[in-house]
Amino acid sequence: TTLTNLIENRLKNITDRWRDIYNYRINNYIRNSYDNLDSINTNENGQKPNNSGFSSFLIIDAIHQFSEKQLQLLNRGPTYVPPCQTSILSSCHSMDDIVERKYAPLKHQLNSLFSKHHINIALSLEIQQKISDQFADSFSVPIPSDLHQRALYEDRLILSIRYYLKKNNLILRRTADNMNTFYLGNRQEFETRAYDYVSKSDAYKVLLKKDKGNGDQKWQTELNHMVESMNLLLESLKNHESLNVDLYNGLLVDASEITIFENEISLVPYITSQHSATWRISKYLNELLRPFVDKILSTTTFRDEPDFMYQLYDHVFTKRELQSTTLFCAIKITNYYTLGIHKNMIDTVGYFLEDHFVTNKLEQVTIQNIKNLLHIFLYNNVFYYKDQIYTLTKGSPNTMSLSDTLSNIYVFVWQKQILKQLQLNNEFFGR
Repeated sequence: TTLTNLIENRLKNITDRWRDIYNYRINNYIRNSYDNLDSINTNENGQKPNNSGFSSFLIIDAIHQFSEKQLQLLNRGPTYVPPCQTSILSSCHSMDDIVERKYAPLKHQLNSLFSKHHINIALSLEIQQKISDQFADSFSVPIPSDLHQRALYEDRLILSIRYYLKKNNLILRRTADNMNTFYLGNRQEFETRAYDYVSKSDAYKVLLKKDKGNGDQKWQTELNHMVESMNLLLESLKNHESLNVDLYNGLLVDASEITIFENEISLVPYITSQHSATWRISKYLNELLRPFVDKILSTTTFRDEPDFMYQLYDHVFTKRELQSTTLFCAIKITNYYTLGIHKNMIDTVGYFLEDHFVTNKLEQVTIQNIKNLLHIFLYNNVFYYKDQIYTLTKGSPNTMSLSDTLSNIYVFVWQKQILKQLQLNNEFFGR
C-alpha cells in the first residue's frame, strides 16, 4: 500500500541520514584532530560575529568572535583530551612532582585493592614498587616533535579561549545530559534564567543560607548533622539485622569525602555523584535494581534508534498490524528526573517490586529494606548555588544512574494505562 511504501522509504532515509551523519562526524573529527601544523599561524582577521547555531558538539547561543581554529577545538566536545599536556607542564614543574601527583590516585586504588583482598604487606609493596617504576618510565619516553608542537599549540588555543570567555562575559558548559556537547552563552542572561528556574521550581527548596562571616562553619555543621542522621539510620538497619556488617560498613558516609561544588550556572542542578553523601547507597541500589528492572521493561524499551527502526519494521511488515488510522506521536517528559515527591516514588518502587517479585526479596534484600535505603538516598541529596544550599523535594539527581532506574519504574507504572489500551488495538509503543 501507499502508506507502507512511505514507511519503508522513510526507514531507508533515516538509515541513510544517520550513516551520513556518522561519516561526517568521523571525517570532521579526524580532520580537526590532525590539522596541518603549518596552518597554526593562519590569519584570523575578518572573523564574522555569530550569535546562534548548532554544530556536532557545540550549541552556540551568544554573539562571539571566536576564530575558526578556536571553534574547531570547542567542536570536539568536553570529552576531548588535548594530547601530551603533561610534557608541557614539565617546563614549569619537575617531572618527579608531576609523576608523583599523577600516580597518587592509582596508588590509592592499589591500596584499597590490597586491603580488600587481604594481600600481605611484603607482596603488596613489591607489586606497588614495580607498578610505580613502570608508571614513572612511561613518562620518560620522549614524544615526537610534531605531537609536542601540537600540544603547545592546543595549550595556547585553550588559554586564548579562556581569556576570551572571561573578557566577554561568556560561559562554556557541558550540557546537563552529560553528552559530548558544549553550550556557549552569555553569562548574565544565563544566570538570570538559572535563578528563575531554581526559584520558581517546586522540585528544590533552600536548606540553608550561607551567612557572611561564619557561613562556611554553619553549613559544614549542617552537613555533618545530615551525615550523622544517615549513618544512624544505617546503624538502625544493621542492629535490626536488615544489613550485614560488610554492607553496613560499605554504605557508611564519611563527611570528609563530601564536596558540594558551587553550581555556578545550570538550568539543571549538577550533583557530582562520587563526592556526594548519597553516592555509595545510590551505587549499591542501582547495581541491585537495574538488571531486574531492565528485564521487566525490555518489552517496551528501545535500546537505540536502530532497535526502534527494527521493531517498527517488524510491526509494519512482519506482524502487519499498521492501520490506516494510526497516528504517530512522540511524548517528551521534560521533568523526567523530578516526576514525583519522594514518598510517592518510594511507594511506587515498592508496588512495582511487589507486582514482579516471586518472593519478597531481591538477592536476599527485602522490599522493605530497599525502601528504607531509598528513603535515605532521596531525602539527603543537596547542592550549592549562589550562597545557598538546596535540597531536592522531588526526584533525584540526573547525574546518578539510580535516578534513571527510579524514573523508569515511575514512568512504567504510569504508562501501563496507555499500554493496555494500545495493546487492545494492536498499536505500537515503546520508550
